[in-house]
Amino acid sequence: MNAIIVMLLGLGAMFLGYVFYSKFIAEKIYKLDPNFKTPAHEFEDGVDFVPTNKYVLWGHHFTSVAGAAPIIGPAIAVIWGWVPAFLWVVFGTIFFAGVHDAGAIWASNRNKAKSMGSLTGDVVSKRAQTLFMIVIFLVLLMVNAVFATAIAGLLINFPSAVIPVSGAIFVALIIGQIIFRKWMGLGAVSVLGVVALYVLIWVGPTMPLQLPDMAMGLSDNAQWILILFGYAAIASLLPVWVLLQPRDYINGLQLFIGLILLYGAVLLLGPDMTAPAFNSNTPEGTPSMLPLLFVTIACGAISGFHGLVASGTTSKQLDKETDLRFVGYFGAIGEGSLSLATIIAACAGFATLADWEAVYSSFGQGGVSAFVEGGANIISQGIGLDVGISETLLTVMAVLFAGTTMDTGLRLQRYIFQEWGNIYDISFIQKPAVATLLAVGSCLLLAFGAGGADGSGGLQIWPLFGTTNQLLAGLTLMVITVMLVRLGRPMYVTLLPLIFLLIMTVFALVIQLQGFYEQEKYFLFFLDIVVLIAAIWIILEATATLSKVSKENKAAG
Repeated sequence: MNAIIVMLLGLGAMFLGYVFYSKFIAEKIYKLDPNFKTPAHEFEDGVDFVPTNKYVLWGHHFTSVAGAAPIIGPAIAVIWGWVPAFLWVVFGTIFFAGVHDAGAIWASNRNKAKSMGSLTGDVVSKRAQTLFMIVIFLVLLMVNAVFATAIAGLLINFPSAVIPVSGAIFVALIIGQIIFRKWMGLGAVSVLGVVALYVLIWVGPTMPLQLPDMAMGLSDNAQWILILFGYAAIASLLPVWVLLQPRDYINGLQLFIGLILLYGAVLLLGPDMTAPAFNSNTPEGTPSMLPLLFVTIACGAISGFHGLVASGTTSKQLDKETDLRFVGYFGAIGEGSLSLATIIAACAGFATLADWEAVYSSFGQGGVSAFVEGGANIISQGIGLDVGISETLLTVMAVLFAGTTMDTGLRLQRYIFQEWGNIYDISFIQKPAVATLLAVGSCLLLAFGAGGADGSGGLQIWPLFGTTNQLLAGLTLMVITVMLVRLGRPMYVTLLPLIFLLIMTVFALVIQLQGFYEQEKYFLFFLDIVVLIAAIWIILEATATLSKVSKENKAAG
C-alpha cells in the first residue's frame, strides 16, 4: 500500500477523534468548568505552580510525555507487520490515550494538583496508594536510566547532533526569560526559538563533537550518562518557567516542523510500504504478537507515564480547566502522530523488503535507528534535503524529546521521594535538593550497578517497561473511574480501557515470566513476579472499590 493512504487514514481518524470524541469527553464525562479556580492560581508560587498559556503548556506536556518511547516502541513493533501497529496506534490514541491523559489532568486539577500516587490513597485505598508508589518508582527508574542510555548512544553514533542538542538548552533559557518577563509576544518568540534551533541543526554536521573514548576510566557512554544526569538534576530543581516550559515548547514546535517535513516528503515522494502488512516471516525468537504488540508499542498508544506528567507538573500549570482538553487530549494526538510517522518511516523508508529485513533481523532491532535512517531517506528523496542534515534533524528530534522526558521524569522522581518523606514523616527527604540527589543516585545505581562501567544497566529492566507502564495506566484509569462513579457519571469510557489494559498486562507478564526463566534472566524474573503480583492486586482493589462505591451510590439514591 502507498504510504500516502496510510498517512491520510491515520491523521484523519485522529483529527476526527479530537474534534468529536474529545468534545464528548470534555462536556459529558469530565464536565470541564471554565470558572473553576485551578491549583495554578490557588497555590501560585512562581516555581511549580505557575498559570501558563495553554499553547506553552501543551508544548511542555506533549514533549514531556513523548520522549523517545513513541519512536522506539512502534519502530520495534512493526516486526509483526505495519497494519497491527497502525491500528493500535490510531485507535489506542483516540479511545485510550486521549481519555487517560485528559482524565489524569482533570482528576489532579480537581484535587489540589495532587499526584496520582497521592490521589490513589484518597480515592481508592491506602493499600492501593502503596502499590501505586512502588509501580511509579519502577517506571520512573526505567524511564530515566534507559533514556539516558538511549541519548548517550545517539550522541555517540550521530556526533553531528551534539551542538544542536546542547545549544537548544541555551536557546530555551533565553526564550524562558523573554516569555516570563513578557518582553516579546508568543508568536515572535516562537519564530525566534525555532529559527535558532534550526540554525544549530544546520551547523551540527559541519562541527561534529565527540567525547574521548576513555577518560578517567570511564567510556564515552558513561561520560555522557553522568553529564546527562548532572544536567537533569539541575533542570529538575529550577523553576518550571526557567527551562522546563520554554524547552518543551520549542521542542514541540520543532517536532511539528519535523513532522511536516516528513509527512510533506511522503506526499511528494509517495513511497510504498516496503514492510509486510502482516509479517508471517518473523525472525526466530520473536514473541507472539498478542499481547506483546500492546506492551511493545506502549507510549505510542497509551502510557502510564503520561498520568505522572499530567498530575505531577501539568496540573500545576493549568490556567483554565477547559484548557486541559487541548493540553491533554491533543497532546495524546501529537504523540499518536509521531508514532504514525515512525511506522511510515520504518516501513516505507527502505528501498526493498530485503533492506528492511536486514534491519529487522531479530526482535528488538529497529528502534530509533530505523526511524532516523528510514525517515532521512524519505525526506532526502522527497524534498531534496541533504541526507546528513536529515539524519541530524531526526536525531535531534529524538534526543530532545528523550531529554525533556528525563527532565520531567527526574522532577517527578524527586516528588516521589518528597511524598515518601511526608508519608513516613522523614523531614530531610522532603527537601528538594536531598530528594533530587536520591532520585539521581537511584538511577545511577541501576545504570552502573547493573550495567558495569559503561552505565548501561538501565537496559537490563527495559523489557519490563511496557508491561509496568501499561499497569500504571491501568492504575490511573482506576482512580478516574472511581471518581466518575462517585459523581454519578458514565464510567464506561474509562472502565473498558482499564479492563483491556489489565487483561493484556497480565497476559504479557505471564508470557515474559516464562521467557525470563528459560533464558535464566533471574533479575528480570524476580521483577516480573513483583509486577505480576501488583497487577493482580490492582484487579482486586479495583473490583472491591468499584463494588463498594456502587453500593454506596445505590444506598444514597
